[in-house]
Amino acid sequence: MRSFIVGTAGHIDHGKSSLVKALTGTDPDRLKEEKERGITIDLGFAHAPLSDDIVASFIDVPGHEKFVRNMLAGVSGIDAVLLVIAATEGVMPQTREHFHICRLLGIERGLIALTKVDAADPSMVDLAEQDARELVRGSFLEGSTVVRTSTRTGQGLDILKAALLDLAKRTRAREQTGLLRLPVDRVFTLKGFGTVITGTLTSGLVNVGEELVVLPSGKKARVRGLQVHGETVGIAVCGQRTAMNLAGVLVEDLSRGDLLVREGTLEPTRLAHVAIRLLEGCALKFDARVRVHAASAEVLGRVKFTAPELTKGGAAVAEIRFETPVVLGRGDRVVLRSYSPLATIGGGRVLDPHPRPRRRAEIAALQSAEEESDEAAVARFLREAGAAGLDLAALAGRMTLPASAARPLLASVRTAVPLHGAPDHFVDEGILAGLEEAALLRVKQHHEKDPLAKGLSKEELRRRVFGRARPGVFETALARMVGAGRVMETADLVALTSHRVRLSAPEDAARAAIEAALRAAGLEGVSLPNLHLQIGQDRKLCENAVRILVQEKQAERIGEGLLMARTALDAFRADARARFQSGAKLDVAEVKELTGLSRKYVIPLLEWLDRERVTRRVGAARIVL
Repeated sequence: MRSFIVGTAGHIDHGKSSLVKALTGTDPDRLKEEKERGITIDLGFAHAPLSDDIVASFIDVPGHEKFVRNMLAGVSGIDAVLLVIAATEGVMPQTREHFHICRLLGIERGLIALTKVDAADPSMVDLAEQDARELVRGSFLEGSTVVRTSTRTGQGLDILKAALLDLAKRTRAREQTGLLRLPVDRVFTLKGFGTVITGTLTSGLVNVGEELVVLPSGKKARVRGLQVHGETVGIAVCGQRTAMNLAGVLVEDLSRGDLLVREGTLEPTRLAHVAIRLLEGCALKFDARVRVHAASAEVLGRVKFTAPELTKGGAAVAEIRFETPVVLGRGDRVVLRSYSPLATIGGGRVLDPHPRPRRRAEIAALQSAEEESDEAAVARFLREAGAAGLDLAALAGRMTLPASAARPLLASVRTAVPLHGAPDHFVDEGILAGLEEAALLRVKQHHEKDPLAKGLSKEELRRRVFGRARPGVFETALARMVGAGRVMETADLVALTSHRVRLSAPEDAARAAIEAALRAAGLEGVSLPNLHLQIGQDRKLCENAVRILVQEKQAERIGEGLLMARTALDAFRADARARFQSGAKLDVAEVKELTGLSRKYVIPLLEWLDRERVTRRVGAARIVL
């Protein structure tokens, strides 16, 4: 059976509770003080079937000005409003405030009930209806049904039920695929059950046995039992008034304003970007302290925008900094009330529940965000995230979507690039392209500074250009640059594809002379400190030529300042393996006999064998591997 959530709204003592009782048979005034004073102080709840498959769940909210915060906790998440106006008094101050709150919360449908028509003469009833229609002109209630009722005589009750049923049939059932969100509006203890909370399940669904998280505290609780309309159920779905028996938390661990969610979906925030609109006659100064009502929560915050003051009835995209954590989602509606004196001054729609803080001048660039599509918002979030990028889970929470819905949304954003090794993490195409250009410039500068180097170390490039980037951004950028033919890579170096290591003619001559000296020297090698004197060449030319020979693995430095040809070393290694079997011991004397060289040359050769993993030193001896 589908639930149709109806919230009452109206001035104190205009008969809201009496009307709900007449429609449902349940007195929503549950508190002793409410019975004694004859007014609703806190939220009341009752339900009645409208048809075989639709049940109306009424949230009876208090009308007294002092209890408007309680009214705000109840009216959020309703499907329709029942605006109650007494025929004996017409529109009153709280009628207007409740009506404005409904408009600010984005409620789109409802009815008007004129109560106490039995106590008013026909002209007063006509005047009250005219008053009501004047109030709602230009709003979602313009042209809505106005039903004249009397709870004492029963007049109009059947007509009102029929009108509610017609409204319910024209109201689209809520999607059950959204993130689980249940704002807590009541917390109490039942003997034999323990902690119980109630609230309207605004999105998603919940099963008995699930573990949920209470935000903003972060405490975990297990769903021990569920009730909907007084019936025990195994599952509750969005749009239903739900009572939830929780294990793992005490009554004092919870309070009105908390939100129950699944772990890893939503996070509390202290900052949000909100498209706000003030009521006619209300103004707001920059950095003003206000009360922000979001679902059943009330928090204090300061509102920042570009102008010194938002004029009466004005609108702007603003940054709200909260004094305590609150849980918000993109698209959520909030109501703003002045800090003192208490009065509703405006409302807004959340555009981003987890933005980075902005300077005052930067807030001006947010004004276009009010008209952004989800795709445009995701593209902007990616740009603003920079090299850190965004992961799918965080973005889903920021957009207030399940991951299954956020993934195709990301796929539709052409600028979203998945990272290598982290396919659920994305970075903006423009940011990535900028990093690639910076990397190319760094490699180019390295080539210009050291033209004989084969390339720039990958680790140095990562540190210098991608130091603030998330792991995976460097690998992604490098793969893109290699794929585009802009760079080439080896195991540990990166070079421009156009880069070639070339020696000048004098350096080539020095190289040829060194190669000849190496061939003549064999395993004795040549002494690097005196090499330029030995071959009669400039020292710098010799150093450059030796560097290239080593880079190309034509020669190798060993010991204390010796340079040997790689061909001679390879031949020495082959001779050693041929003469000494695996596990045999190898000492200085045996190598001296093998090579005919003195200890001066044998020691560096043995150390080279260790580096090449031909031998392993054990004490004074070496074991052939």
